[in-house]
Amino acid sequence: MHTARFRHSPFLERYANDDAVFGIYSRRLFPLSLGADATEDYRQLRTASAMFDVPEHPLLVEGPDAERLLDRVLVCDVAALAPGRARYGIACDERGGILMDGILIRHTPERFWYVMADGDFLGWIRAHALGMDVRIADPRSWVAAIQGPTSLDVLADACDDGAPDPFAYFAVARARMGGQEVLVTRTGWSGELGFEVYTEPGIDGGALWDHILQAGAAHGLGVQSLASLDIRRIEAGILDNGTDMGPSMTPFAAGLGRFVNLDRADFIGRDALVDADRRLRLFGLSCPSAAPVPGTKILLDGARVGVVTVGAWSPHLDLGIGYARMDEPGAVEGLGVTLGDSGVTAQLVALPFYDAERRIPRGLPTET
Repeated sequence: MHTARFRHSPFLERYANDDAVFGIYSRRLFPLSLGADATEDYRQLRTASAMFDVPEHPLLVEGPDAERLLDRVLVCDVAALAPGRARYGIACDERGGILMDGILIRHTPERFWYVMADGDFLGWIRAHALGMDVRIADPRSWVAAIQGPTSLDVLADACDDGAPDPFAYFAVARARMGGQEVLVTRTGWSGELGFEVYTEPGIDGGALWDHILQAGAAHGLGVQSLASLDIRRIEAGILDNGTDMGPSMTPFAAGLGRFVNLDRADFIGRDALVDADRRLRLFGLSCPSAAPVPGTKILLDGARVGVVTVGAWSPHLDLGIGYARMDEPGAVEGLGVTLGDSGVTAQLVALPFYDAERRIPRGLPTET
Protein backbone atom coordinates (compact mmCIF):
# COMPACT_ATOMS: atom_id res chain seq x y z
CA MET A 1 0.00 0.00 0.00
CA HIS A 2 1.25 3.49 -0.78
CA THR A 3 0.14 6.94 -1.72
CA ALA A 4 1.78 9.58 -3.86
CA ARG A 5 3.24 11.02 -0.64
CA PHE A 6 4.72 7.98 1.05
CA ARG A 7 4.92 4.20 1.22
CA HIS A 8 4.93 1.82 4.13
CA SER A 9 6.73 -1.46 4.58
CA PRO A 10 5.43 -5.03 4.42
CA PHE A 11 6.34 -5.35 8.12
CA LEU A 12 3.99 -2.63 9.37
CA GLU A 13 1.02 -4.77 10.37
CA ARG A 14 3.28 -6.98 12.49
CA TYR A 15 4.18 -4.27 15.01
CA ALA A 16 1.77 -1.30 14.64
CA ASN A 17 -0.33 -0.58 17.72
CA ASP A 18 -2.66 2.10 19.06
CA ASP A 19 0.24 3.91 20.78
CA ALA A 20 2.49 4.03 17.72
CA VAL A 21 3.65 7.38 16.34
CA PHE A 22 4.94 7.48 12.77
CA GLY A 23 7.06 9.83 10.71
CA ILE A 24 8.05 10.15 7.05
CA TYR A 25 11.65 9.62 6.00
CA SER A 26 12.80 9.28 2.41
CA ARG A 27 9.09 9.13 1.44
CA ARG A 28 8.57 6.08 3.63
CA LEU A 29 6.49 5.67 6.78
CA PHE A 30 8.52 4.57 9.80
CA PRO A 31 7.91 4.25 13.56
CA LEU A 32 9.11 7.15 15.71
CA SER A 33 7.70 5.42 18.79
CA LEU A 34 5.73 2.28 19.56
CA GLY A 35 4.64 3.51 22.98
CA ALA A 36 7.28 1.62 24.97
CA ASP A 37 9.69 3.19 27.45
CA ALA A 38 12.69 4.36 25.39
CA THR A 39 15.13 3.78 28.27
CA GLU A 40 14.00 0.18 28.75
CA ASP A 41 14.21 -0.43 25.01
CA TYR A 42 17.69 1.09 25.01
CA ARG A 43 18.80 -1.36 27.71
CA GLN A 44 17.47 -4.27 25.66
CA LEU A 45 19.37 -2.98 22.62
CA ARG A 46 22.58 -2.73 24.66
CA THR A 47 22.29 -6.13 26.39
CA ALA A 48 20.35 -8.38 23.98
CA SER A 49 18.99 -7.34 20.56
CA ALA A 50 16.28 -5.36 18.85
CA MET A 51 14.64 -5.37 15.43
CA PHE A 52 13.77 -2.14 13.62
CA ASP A 53 11.71 -1.37 10.53
CA VAL A 54 13.94 1.27 8.94
CA PRO A 55 13.11 3.61 6.03
CA GLU A 56 16.48 3.81 4.29
CA HIS A 57 16.27 2.04 0.94
CA PRO A 58 18.52 1.10 -1.96
CA LEU A 59 18.79 2.61 -5.41
CA LEU A 60 19.84 0.12 -8.07
CA VAL A 61 22.69 1.22 -10.33
CA GLU A 62 23.76 -1.37 -12.89
CA GLY A 63 25.38 -1.67 -16.28
CA PRO A 64 28.80 -1.36 -17.94
CA ASP A 65 29.17 2.24 -16.70
CA ALA A 66 27.78 1.72 -13.18
CA GLU A 67 31.19 1.86 -11.52
CA ARG A 68 32.21 4.92 -13.54
CA LEU A 69 29.01 6.77 -12.61
CA LEU A 70 29.30 5.99 -8.91
CA ASP A 71 32.98 6.92 -8.91
CA ARG A 72 31.88 10.25 -10.35
CA VAL A 73 29.15 11.07 -7.83
CA LEU A 74 30.65 9.59 -4.63
CA VAL A 75 33.76 10.78 -2.78
CA CYS A 76 34.96 7.25 -1.92
CA ASP A 77 36.90 4.88 -4.19
CA VAL A 78 34.17 2.77 -5.77
CA ALA A 79 36.57 0.86 -8.02
CA ALA A 80 38.30 -0.58 -4.96
CA LEU A 81 35.06 -2.06 -3.57
CA ALA A 82 34.92 -5.82 -4.20
CA PRO A 83 31.70 -7.72 -4.95
CA GLY A 84 30.18 -9.01 -1.72
CA ARG A 85 31.29 -5.95 0.24
CA ALA A 86 29.72 -2.66 1.32
CA ARG A 87 31.12 0.71 2.35
CA TYR A 88 29.96 4.11 3.54
CA GLY A 89 29.68 6.61 0.68
CA ILE A 90 29.04 10.35 0.59
CA ALA A 91 27.86 12.34 -2.43
CA CYS A 92 28.85 16.02 -2.61
CA ASP A 93 27.79 18.90 -4.82
CA GLU A 94 30.26 21.00 -6.84
CA ARG A 95 30.99 23.18 -3.79
CA GLY A 96 31.90 20.17 -1.66
CA GLY A 97 28.66 20.30 0.33
CA ILE A 98 27.11 17.04 1.50
CA LEU A 99 24.23 16.09 -0.77
CA MET A 100 23.57 12.50 0.33
CA ASP A 101 25.12 9.71 2.35
CA GLY A 102 24.46 6.00 2.50
CA ILE A 103 25.83 2.49 2.23
CA LEU A 104 27.14 1.35 -1.14
CA ILE A 105 26.70 -2.39 -1.78
CA ARG A 106 28.47 -4.10 -4.65
CA HIS A 107 26.67 -7.25 -5.80
CA THR A 108 28.69 -7.91 -8.98
CA PRO A 109 31.21 -5.92 -11.03
CA GLU A 110 28.33 -4.15 -12.81
CA ARG A 111 25.55 -4.17 -10.21
CA PHE A 112 25.33 -1.93 -7.11
CA TRP A 113 22.82 -0.80 -4.52
CA TYR A 114 23.23 2.62 -2.94
CA VAL A 115 21.22 2.56 0.29
CA MET A 116 20.15 6.17 0.64
CA ALA A 117 19.28 8.38 3.56
CA ASP A 118 16.61 11.10 3.39
CA GLY A 119 16.93 13.67 0.60
CA ASP A 120 16.54 14.19 -3.13
CA PHE A 121 19.20 12.21 -4.97
CA LEU A 122 17.50 10.36 -7.82
CA GLY A 123 17.36 13.37 -10.15
CA TRP A 124 20.98 14.25 -9.36
CA ILE A 125 22.43 10.86 -10.22
CA ARG A 126 20.27 10.50 -13.32
CA ALA A 127 21.46 13.88 -14.59
CA HIS A 128 25.09 12.77 -14.21
CA ALA A 129 24.32 9.43 -15.91
CA LEU A 130 23.45 11.05 -19.25
CA GLY A 131 25.46 9.44 -22.02
CA MET A 132 26.44 6.45 -19.87
CA ASP A 133 25.43 2.83 -20.36
CA VAL A 134 23.74 2.40 -17.00
CA ARG A 135 20.31 1.65 -15.56
CA ILE A 136 19.04 3.39 -12.42
CA ALA A 137 15.93 1.97 -10.77
CA ASP A 138 14.10 1.26 -7.52
CA PRO A 139 14.63 -2.42 -6.61
CA ARG A 140 11.58 -2.19 -4.27
CA SER A 141 13.49 -3.43 -1.27
CA TRP A 142 12.62 -2.99 2.41
CA VAL A 143 15.02 -3.23 5.32
CA ALA A 144 14.80 -4.79 8.77
CA ALA A 145 17.73 -4.01 11.05
CA ILE A 146 18.63 -6.43 13.87
CA GLN A 147 21.08 -4.81 16.28
CA GLY A 148 22.62 -5.62 19.66
CA PRO A 149 25.10 -8.00 21.33
CA THR A 150 23.06 -11.15 20.55
CA SER A 151 22.22 -10.15 16.96
CA LEU A 152 24.62 -12.58 15.30
CA ASP A 153 23.12 -15.40 17.38
CA VAL A 154 19.73 -14.34 15.99
CA LEU A 155 21.22 -14.43 12.48
CA ALA A 156 22.57 -17.94 12.95
CA ASP A 157 19.18 -19.25 14.05
CA ALA A 158 17.20 -17.25 11.48
CA CYS A 159 19.18 -18.55 8.49
CA ASP A 160 17.98 -21.92 7.25
CA ASP A 161 21.55 -23.07 6.65
CA GLY A 162 23.26 -21.14 9.45
CA ALA A 163 24.82 -17.69 9.29
CA PRO A 164 26.99 -16.80 6.28
CA ASP A 165 30.61 -17.67 6.91
CA PRO A 166 32.74 -15.62 6.74
CA PHE A 167 30.58 -12.60 7.54
CA ALA A 168 32.92 -9.78 8.53
CA TYR A 169 32.02 -6.15 9.24
CA PHE A 170 30.43 -4.59 6.10
CA ALA A 171 30.16 -7.99 4.39
CA VAL A 172 27.26 -8.75 2.02
CA ALA A 173 25.75 -12.22 1.51
CA ARG A 174 22.71 -14.10 0.30
CA ALA A 175 20.82 -16.25 2.80
CA ARG A 176 17.56 -18.15 3.17
CA MET A 177 15.30 -17.36 6.09
CA GLY A 178 12.14 -19.42 6.52
CA GLY A 179 12.47 -20.63 2.94
CA GLN A 180 12.79 -17.12 1.47
CA GLU A 181 15.95 -15.70 -0.08
CA VAL A 182 17.15 -12.36 1.29
CA LEU A 183 20.23 -10.18 1.22
CA VAL A 184 22.01 -9.66 4.54
CA THR A 185 24.72 -7.12 5.39
CA ARG A 186 26.90 -6.65 8.49
CA THR A 187 25.79 -3.04 8.82
CA GLY A 188 23.53 -0.88 10.97
CA TRP A 189 22.79 2.60 12.33
CA SER A 190 23.17 1.84 16.03
CA GLY A 191 26.86 1.57 16.85
CA GLU A 192 26.09 -1.96 18.09
CA LEU A 193 26.91 -5.35 16.68
CA GLY A 194 24.28 -6.09 14.08
CA PHE A 195 23.08 -6.96 10.61
CA GLU A 196 20.40 -5.83 8.18
CA VAL A 197 17.99 -7.88 6.07
CA TYR A 198 16.90 -6.64 2.63
CA THR A 199 13.76 -7.95 0.97
CA GLU A 200 13.11 -8.06 -2.74
CA PRO A 201 9.86 -8.24 -4.75
CA GLY A 202 7.87 -11.43 -4.14
CA ILE A 203 8.98 -11.92 -0.55
CA ASP A 204 6.30 -12.32 2.12
CA GLY A 205 7.49 -9.59 4.47
CA GLY A 206 5.13 -10.50 7.29
CA ALA A 207 6.26 -14.13 7.27
CA LEU A 208 9.91 -13.03 7.22
CA TRP A 209 9.35 -10.70 10.20
CA ASP A 210 7.64 -13.48 12.16
CA HIS A 211 10.41 -15.94 11.32
CA ILE A 212 13.17 -13.61 12.55
CA LEU A 213 11.28 -12.82 15.75
CA GLN A 214 10.76 -16.50 16.45
CA ALA A 215 14.43 -17.25 15.80
CA GLY A 216 15.43 -14.39 18.09
CA ALA A 217 13.14 -15.25 20.99
CA ALA A 218 15.83 -17.28 22.74
CA HIS A 219 18.27 -14.36 22.34
CA GLY A 220 16.11 -11.61 23.83
CA LEU A 221 15.07 -10.06 20.51
CA GLY A 222 12.40 -7.37 20.72
CA VAL A 223 10.77 -4.92 18.32
CA GLN A 224 11.71 -1.27 18.77
CA SER A 225 11.48 2.15 17.13
CA LEU A 226 13.56 5.26 16.55
CA ALA A 227 12.99 6.29 20.19
CA SER A 228 15.72 3.93 21.43
CA LEU A 229 17.77 3.84 18.23
CA ASP A 230 18.24 7.61 18.28
CA ILE A 231 19.83 7.51 21.75
CA ARG A 232 22.32 4.86 20.71
CA ARG A 233 23.23 6.41 17.36
CA ILE A 234 23.97 9.74 19.06
CA GLU A 235 26.30 8.00 21.50
CA ALA A 236 27.99 6.37 18.50
CA GLY A 237 28.41 9.66 16.63
CA ILE A 238 26.29 8.53 13.67
CA LEU A 239 24.91 11.44 11.64
CA ASP A 240 21.56 11.90 9.92
CA ASN A 241 21.61 13.51 6.49
CA GLY A 242 19.49 16.64 6.32
CA THR A 243 19.31 17.00 10.11
CA ASP A 244 22.87 16.90 11.41
CA MET A 245 24.58 17.68 8.10
CA GLY A 246 23.73 18.91 4.62
CA PRO A 247 24.88 21.00 1.65
CA SER A 248 26.13 23.83 3.87
CA MET A 249 28.78 21.48 5.32
CA THR A 250 31.67 19.62 3.74
CA PRO A 251 32.57 16.13 4.96
CA PHE A 252 35.53 17.73 6.77
CA ALA A 253 33.23 20.13 8.64
CA ALA A 254 31.05 17.17 9.66
CA GLY A 255 33.99 15.11 10.91
CA LEU A 256 33.74 12.71 7.96
CA GLY A 257 36.91 13.68 6.13
CA ARG A 258 38.30 10.15 6.48
CA PHE A 259 35.72 9.01 3.92
CA VAL A 260 36.98 11.41 1.24
CA ASN A 261 39.55 9.97 -1.17
CA LEU A 262 41.36 12.91 -2.74
CA ASP A 263 43.85 10.60 -4.49
CA ARG A 264 41.24 10.03 -7.18
CA ALA A 265 41.48 12.32 -10.19
CA ASP A 266 37.90 13.35 -10.77
CA PHE A 267 34.68 13.29 -8.76
CA ILE A 268 32.03 15.91 -8.14
CA GLY A 269 33.20 18.34 -5.49
CA ARG A 270 36.86 17.27 -5.55
CA ASP A 271 38.28 20.66 -6.50
CA ALA A 272 36.36 22.37 -3.72
CA LEU A 273 37.33 19.70 -1.17
CA VAL A 274 41.02 19.98 -1.98
CA ASP A 275 40.94 23.60 -0.80
CA ALA A 276 38.26 23.17 1.88
CA ASP A 277 38.68 24.27 5.48
CA ARG A 278 39.59 21.20 7.52
CA ARG A 279 38.20 22.59 10.79
CA LEU A 280 35.12 21.00 12.38
CA ARG A 281 31.71 22.55 12.62
CA LEU A 282 29.99 19.53 14.21
CA PHE A 283 30.67 18.50 17.80
CA GLY A 284 29.13 16.40 20.50
CA LEU A 285 27.31 18.17 23.32
CA SER A 286 27.80 16.95 26.89
CA CYS A 287 25.10 18.32 29.20
CA PRO A 288 24.99 16.91 32.78
CA SER A 289 21.68 18.52 33.76
CA ALA A 290 19.34 17.95 30.79
CA ALA A 291 18.91 16.46 27.33
CA PRO A 292 19.65 19.08 24.63
CA VAL A 293 16.54 20.04 22.67
CA PRO A 294 16.83 20.02 18.86
CA GLY A 295 16.57 23.49 17.34
CA THR A 296 17.88 25.25 20.46
CA LYS A 297 20.33 28.06 19.81
CA ILE A 298 23.83 27.55 21.17
CA LEU A 299 25.12 30.69 22.84
CA LEU A 300 28.60 31.90 23.74
CA ASP A 301 28.79 35.08 25.81
CA GLY A 302 25.14 35.70 24.92
CA ALA A 303 25.62 35.52 21.13
CA ARG A 304 24.46 32.68 18.90
CA VAL A 305 27.28 30.44 17.64
CA GLY A 306 25.38 27.33 16.57
CA VAL A 307 22.30 25.14 16.94
CA VAL A 308 21.42 21.79 18.54
CA THR A 309 20.53 19.28 15.81
CA VAL A 310 19.57 16.31 18.01
CA GLY A 311 19.55 15.45 21.70
CA ALA A 312 18.73 12.68 24.17
CA TRP A 313 19.45 11.44 27.68
CA SER A 314 22.11 8.72 27.66
CA PRO A 315 21.43 6.00 30.25
CA HIS A 316 24.96 4.65 29.74
CA LEU A 317 26.70 7.98 30.34
CA ASP A 318 24.00 9.32 32.70
CA LEU A 319 23.97 12.74 31.08
CA GLY A 320 22.35 14.67 28.28
CA ILE A 321 24.02 14.29 24.91
CA GLY A 322 23.48 15.76 21.47
CA TYR A 323 25.12 17.37 18.48
CA ALA A 324 26.15 21.00 18.10
CA ARG A 325 26.31 22.33 14.55
CA MET A 326 28.36 25.50 14.78
CA ASP A 327 27.64 28.41 12.47
CA GLU A 328 31.34 28.89 11.66
CA PRO A 329 34.47 26.73 11.99
CA GLY A 330 36.93 27.46 14.75
CA ALA A 331 35.28 26.08 17.90
CA VAL A 332 37.31 23.63 19.96
CA GLU A 333 36.61 20.65 22.18
CA GLY A 334 36.10 21.61 25.80
CA LEU A 335 34.41 24.92 24.98
CA GLY A 336 31.62 25.74 27.41
CA VAL A 337 28.35 27.01 25.91
CA THR A 338 24.81 27.85 26.97
CA LEU A 339 21.73 26.24 25.43
CA GLY A 340 19.24 28.96 24.53
CA ASP A 341 17.68 31.14 27.20
CA SER A 342 17.33 28.25 29.65
CA GLY A 343 20.65 28.88 31.34
CA VAL A 344 21.53 25.19 30.85
CA THR A 345 25.26 24.80 30.23
CA ALA A 346 26.99 22.23 28.06
CA GLN A 347 30.44 21.44 26.71
CA LEU A 348 31.61 20.71 23.18
CA VAL A 349 33.19 17.24 22.98
CA ALA A 350 34.58 14.93 20.33
CA LEU A 351 32.41 12.36 18.58
CA PRO A 352 31.67 9.59 19.22
CA PHE A 353 30.98 9.78 22.93
CA TYR A 354 32.69 6.40 23.41
CA ASP A 355 34.02 3.43 21.42
CA ALA A 356 36.01 5.69 19.09
CA GLU A 357 37.64 2.66 17.42
CA ARG A 358 34.23 1.16 16.55
CA ARG A 359 35.08 -2.05 18.34
CA ILE A 360 31.49 -2.77 19.40
CA PRO A 361 29.97 -3.10 15.88
CA ARG A 362 33.00 -5.10 14.80
CA GLY A 363 32.39 -7.61 17.60
CA LEU A 364 35.78 -6.91 19.22
CA PRO A 365 36.41 -6.91 22.98
CA THR A 366 35.76 -3.59 24.68
CA GLU A 367 35.41 -2.27 28.19
CA THR A 368 32.46 0.03 27.33
